[in-house]
Amino acid sequence: MKYYIIAGEASGDLHGSNLMKALFKNDADATIRFWGGDLMKAVGGTLVSHYKERAFMGFFEVIKNLNKVLVFIKFCKKDIEQFQPDVIVFIDNSGFNLRVAKWAKQQGFRTNYYISPQVWASRASRVKGIKRDIDKMFVILPFEKEFYKKYNYNVDFVGHPLIDAIADRTLVDDEKFRKEHNLGIKPIIALLPGSRKQEITKMLSVMVSLAQDFSDYTFVIAGAPSQDFSFYKQIIGNASVRFINNETYDLLSISTAALVASGTATLETSLFKIPQVVCYKGGFISYQIAKRIITLKYISLVNLIMDKQVVTELIQNDFTRSNLKKELTKILDDKHRQELFLAYFDLEKKLGGKGASEKTAKLIIENLNT
Repeated sequence: MKYYIIAGEASGDLHGSNLMKALFKNDADATIRFWGGDLMKAVGGTLVSHYKERAFMGFFEVIKNLNKVLVFIKFCKKDIEQFQPDVIVFIDNSGFNLRVAKWAKQQGFRTNYYISPQVWASRASRVKGIKRDIDKMFVILPFEKEFYKKYNYNVDFVGHPLIDAIADRTLVDDEKFRKEHNLGIKPIIALLPGSRKQEITKMLSVMVSLAQDFSDYTFVIAGAPSQDFSFYKQIIGNASVRFINNETYDLLSISTAALVASGTATLETSLFKIPQVVCYKGGFISYQIAKRIITLKYISLVNLIMDKQVVTELIQNDFTRSNLKKELTKILDDKHRQELFLAYFDLEKKLGGKGASEKTAKLIIENLNT
């Protein structure tokens, strides 16, 4: 079978790579053409476009770059027509993917979606278009199946792929890793300021500034694969912090606490059982728009899945140095840490166990054969 996969961002690249491995494993004749990143490229197939080329964050930023986005969409449609896949698999990245999906369905292509757009967070009216344009939807969050059920749309809950990604990784040697990256022997506080320039610019300097107040700890920035160190250097200057690029899982596995930008990283951090403070600060216009259309009580996946506040969220104006210092002090306290650990174990149970990529690949292939 011929598969055309469209993923955006680092998380989409990760989940796309694991899905590709499962497709190759279960379909000996699989040919895959894809939009993604380095992880997907390492699996095989043909990379059409790297997600770094279209990493626009926030409503205002997307509007500013709308012409570029439209050029990418036009090129994508043309490439699909030339490839003539048996199925198109969309991974998250709804702003881009739903536009392509509408066209693809009209052209008669089979359309599958892995990792639902966050229609449960805002603009639920998009479900109408999803029902029309997507043949099969595979969701990874337990509450999504019930959400879609309200709209008479049957979706498959496959579990969360991060469980596999984290469980299957090679365990890091703490001493060796510290020596390799000159981290010393102090406990580590990991800084995960996101993967896009806009969010890193807004949050990293505040995170880094705490290093002088917590001198008994080593602060380490988890660099995103989509950004070069030179970009981070402009922000951190001569601050007393370390930097490690593209080794976030290894870093988290030996960390004591973390300051984390809202997004997939909050869930990754919880699965490593690391106490965290969730941070978000966006551009003024983008935040004002988002505030008016997003109806959720929480922004972190941890709190959304648990349907209660497990981790503290510092959003926009609440994301200040003094608030961040107070919350970091809290999660370094043993009693608070124990409460978080117990909540994290409950969270993992809700996520449905291992095998999300394998289940999804088998369902995709099964649907193609019916």
